[in-house]
Amino acid sequence: MTRTDLASMEETARATVRSLPAPFAEAAAQVVLQVVDWPPDDILRDLGMTDPLDLTGLYDGIPMTEKSSFDPAPFPDTVWLFREPILQEWRDRGDVTLDALVAHVTVHEFAHHFGWSDDDIATIDRWWE
Repeated sequence: MTRTDLASMEETARATVRSLPAPFAEAAAQVVLQVVDWPPDDILRDLGMTDPLDLTGLYDGIPMTEKSSFDPAPFPDTVWLFREPILQEWRDRGDVTLDALVAHVTVHEFAHHFGWSDDDIATIDRWWE
């Protein structure tokens, strides 16, 4: 039976981060990972989104490619995973395991931390084909 609780999802996400190649894993270790049930209202509002099911994850921070040691960082970089939207996508797809979907969303959001755009990610990510 697939475990769908927050703790299991966070465990999968943390294992995914630990499995990144060394240079990426070291950089990812500096990022806060938050796994919560739903995207907070302020995040949805900032993104101009009305349906919380449309947001499975989010990178909130300054990508490494844009950081400067001269710029103060008022908040830590954070990768958010949203359990209920991920579960809904998993149910809708029906063709992937929950762990695989959580790992995919985790890697996608951390790729933004490394400075990759959605277009950059799409050139190598065949997930949605």
